[in-house]
Amino acid sequence: MIRVLDKVIADKIAAGEVIERPISIVKELVENALDAGADSLVVEIKTGGKSYIRVTDNGCGIPYEEAETAFLRHATSKIETASDLDAIDTLGFRGEALASIAAVTRTELVTKTADSKTGIRLVLHGSMVIQKEQTGCPDGTTIVVTDLFYNTPARLKFMKSDSAESGLIIEFISQMALAYKDVKFRLINNGKILFSTLGDGNRLNTILRVYSDVDARNMVPVYFSEGGLQLEGYISTPAFSKTTRGSQIYFVNGRVVSSKVIERGVAAGYKERLFEGRYPVTYLFLRVDPHTLDVNIHPNKREVRFDDESAVTDFISRAIKEALATKDAVVDAGNLFKDMDKKISASKVYERVFEPFREKVPEHLSKREEEQVDIKQLLSIVDNEPHKTAVKTETAVSAPEDAGPELSVYEPQLKPFDFSQLEITGVIFDTYITAIDGSVFYLIDQHAAHERIFYEKLVAEYENGEKARQPLLMPLIINVSLAVSENRFDWLNALTKMGFTIAEFGQGTFRITEIPMFMELSEAEDFLNEFIENMTNSTDLSNRVVIDKLIMMSCKAAVKANDRLSTEEINALIKDLSSCINPFSCPHGRPTFIRLTRYEIEKMFKRV
Repeated sequence: MIRVLDKVIADKIAAGEVIERPISIVKELVENALDAGADSLVVEIKTGGKSYIRVTDNGCGIPYEEAETAFLRHATSKIETASDLDAIDTLGFRGEALASIAAVTRTELVTKTADSKTGIRLVLHGSMVIQKEQTGCPDGTTIVVTDLFYNTPARLKFMKSDSAESGLIIEFISQMALAYKDVKFRLINNGKILFSTLGDGNRLNTILRVYSDVDARNMVPVYFSEGGLQLEGYISTPAFSKTTRGSQIYFVNGRVVSSKVIERGVAAGYKERLFEGRYPVTYLFLRVDPHTLDVNIHPNKREVRFDDESAVTDFISRAIKEALATKDAVVDAGNLFKDMDKKISASKVYERVFEPFREKVPEHLSKREEEQVDIKQLLSIVDNEPHKTAVKTETAVSAPEDAGPELSVYEPQLKPFDFSQLEITGVIFDTYITAIDGSVFYLIDQHAAHERIFYEKLVAEYENGEKARQPLLMPLIINVSLAVSENRFDWLNALTKMGFTIAEFGQGTFRITEIPMFMELSEAEDFLNEFIENMTNSTDLSNRVVIDKLIMMSCKAAVKANDRLSTEEINALIKDLSSCINPFSCPHGRPTFIRLTRYEIEKMFKRV
């Protein structure tokens, strides 16, 4: 039997399409406030928004006779006819937000228009009006939402931790504060003011108030206009970059969006300006003709579709290239070469140095296998269980001419690689240590070797209960974004396990007084920056796979390239490498050293 659903049931179903978690409510209420012309907003949350959300604005307010209507589904003041859908320039328009919020919460509305002597107070529980009365209040609107999903408890299990939920809200309000530089934003979390912007129209000041980890000296303005497109904002110089795209924030007509189209334009604009694996910091605000934009392709309007995507990508790319060509964007040579050691990929160095030999080396490797220590085979033995037997085939020398190749199978008597037999002979390019062992010549990549040593020490420190720490004469101070700071209890615990002594030192600021014993100060600082930057990739730091990934990425940043090592340092490096569980490759899979037999070298010189 087909039935028309009861209004209460229908409202709950509709609410599920709009309200996924507390951030959904905050987003809808803030966007409604901005559409109402507010130039001052206060957002307050408690327990991640699960128990309490308040949004107060000084907008136009809602007339007394329309207050209840505002909570009906599809009730909106944004559109009247179907043609209005083709030119939407407001943040909200479908008229589902208030109805959906009220359906799954206890909601209180206090609102007043400028021409009214008194305001109205409306209380709803699960869409049902419980109380309606006149009240004294300032112009504007305040909406208080409590007890999210109190009448749909099954939805509560999908909520994240309080800090994770509040982190999403903090990130959103931070982005909106950037988008609306002429609007005052105040964000309060559990009774504490996180930030308050001036609303004075100064975009860079707003960025610095909201994101304390931004390097103002390496941010340059962008302003580019062409046809119906206009782009403004701030982007980082190549001297200031991140390991993820988490600091790339895009707005289209005032709305925060995720856009591969804009992302491609940014990548094209920075092409050949950043090292592989590094991403710029960007705060970009794009204005387009609403007729050329579709904002109704996703329930929460996070995604947009452009009529001409290639034109937008090209526009973004040219805007960035123009900004990076200005005097402000010229990179200081000292900073460039200081960072270059950390950012050049070891694989690129390997390819550049050894590419000319790529064809020759495999040719000779097949000639005299009996003289070689096969690195791949050693790796397979290290990675396999000790009881597993390695099997190798070879062509018998005594095979008759008329017979096919005779294959003999044997169990090789493998011995551990003896680092003590290596005789260090020098270093080339301040990168590759040269050594010999009998009739074999080795090139050891000191960067890859350091990565392997560093990685295994980090893993060991993380797994061991006792951590050897070294106190710092001068504490190390780091700044993080508010969203990362909100999740501090997750990553503070992980860093403590690794051997750091770290504590809060003000809002968004942390003080490090001790670092792991095996780290230098510069290594520890780079590691912390890499670790915290990648916090947004996962909220489950108890997952060992996540920890390994973060450590591996941090190792890359900590390794020094093109450093001239002393004889004592080289010997210490080789000694540490010999103690590694897997000394044959770095954590990323690249070889730590390669070898050439004397026969192969003589073959290259046509001596044999």
